[in-house]
Amino acid sequence: MLRVTAGPSTVESFPVIEIENLTKRFGDRTVLDDISLSVGSGEILAVVGPSGAGKSTLSRCVSFLERPTSGTVRVDGKDFTRLDGDELLAARRNVGVIFQTAPLLRRRTVAQNIALPLQYLHATEGSAGTRVTELLDRVGLADRRDFYPAQLSGGQKQRVGIARALALGPSNLLSDEATSGLDPATTRSILALLSHLRDEFGLSIILITHEMEVVREIADSVARIEDGRIIESGSVQDVILDPASELARELLPDRPSVPLDGAGEIWEVSHASRTVPLDWLTSIQSAPGLSGAAVSVLSASVESIRGVAVGRAVLAITPSAPSGFVEYLTERGLHVRPVEKVAAGSAEAAA
Repeated sequence: MLRVTAGPSTVESFPVIEIENLTKRFGDRTVLDDISLSVGSGEILAVVGPSGAGKSTLSRCVSFLERPTSGTVRVDGKDFTRLDGDELLAARRNVGVIFQTAPLLRRRTVAQNIALPLQYLHATEGSAGTRVTELLDRVGLADRRDFYPAQLSGGQKQRVGIARALALGPSNLLSDEATSGLDPATTRSILALLSHLRDEFGLSIILITHEMEVVREIADSVARIEDGRIIESGSVQDVILDPASELARELLPDRPSVPLDGAGEIWEVSHASRTVPLDWLTSIQSAPGLSGAAVSVLSASVESIRGVAVGRAVLAITPSAPSGFVEYLTERGLHVRPVEKVAAGSAEAAA
C-alpha cells in the first residue's frame, strides 16, 4: 500500500520531472508497476529500496535509456514517451546522468573525457575548452585536467563523471548509486558537491541510493520502492516525524539501549512535530506525578535535518509512569509508546 506523508514540502516549486503511471516489463516480468513521482525545480528526491526493487530501472526509464512499457515521463514539460529520433535526443540532453562507476575512457585525459559530449555535438574546440575549464573548476579538479583515469582516486573519477554529466548544461541530474563503494569522507565530499551544484545551477536531482545517510544528508524528499512499486513517499522531514512510518525507522534507526537494572517501565519517545521544545527531556520531571519517580535514559539520538530537530529516546521510569505522562509529552509534539514493563528479574511485553 502506498503511504504518502502529509505536510508542507521543504521545496515549494513547480514540478520539472513528472513520472505518471510508469510501468516497465521485461517479458512476463513486471519490474516497475504504476510508478508516479514528481520532482520540483531545485529539489533533490532520493529513491531508496532494497537491491532488485527497481531503482536503477526507474533511473534508466526517466533518462530514456530504457523506454517504459507504459506511462508518461515529462521533463521540463516535454513528454519523452511521445518523442522519437532527433527530438528525443535533444530532449534527453536536459537530463545529465551520473553512474555508479564513472565510465571514463582510459586513454583520454580528464579534460578529454569531460569534453566527449561536446565533441559529439561538434562544438568548436574553443567553446569546448572553455566549458571544460569551467566544469573542472566547479568540481575541484582544475589541477587534474591532464591526468588519466588510472591516476585518479574513486572520488575524483566520480567528480569527472559529474562534470561530464553537466557538460551540455542540463537542468536535471540523475545520480544512480553515485556514492556506492566510496569511503565516508569521500561520500560526504561528493554530496556536498552535488548540493553546491544544485544551489549554483538550480538543478533538480533524482538520487538513486540504498544509503540512508545520503538521504539524511542531502535529500529534500524521499520515496521508497519495493517490488517495483512506490510504497511510501514524502518530504524527509515529514517522513522522519511520522511515528507510523517504516521508512522513518530506516532513516533514523534505533540505537542500542542500556538494559534496565531493576523493575520499571520502558517507553520510547520520538519527535513527531517541528515544534518540540529542546529542553523536553531535562524538564520531564515537570510532568504531572513524575516528581516521585526515577527517570533513566537508556538510549537517545537527536540531530538536525534541514534545521528541524528529530530524534528518539528510550526511557525507563521506576516504578511506573504516572497518569497523564503520555498526554504531557504528546502536547509537546512527541510520540510516546510503551516498550516493556520490567518486573524484578523478568520482563514482559507491554500491552
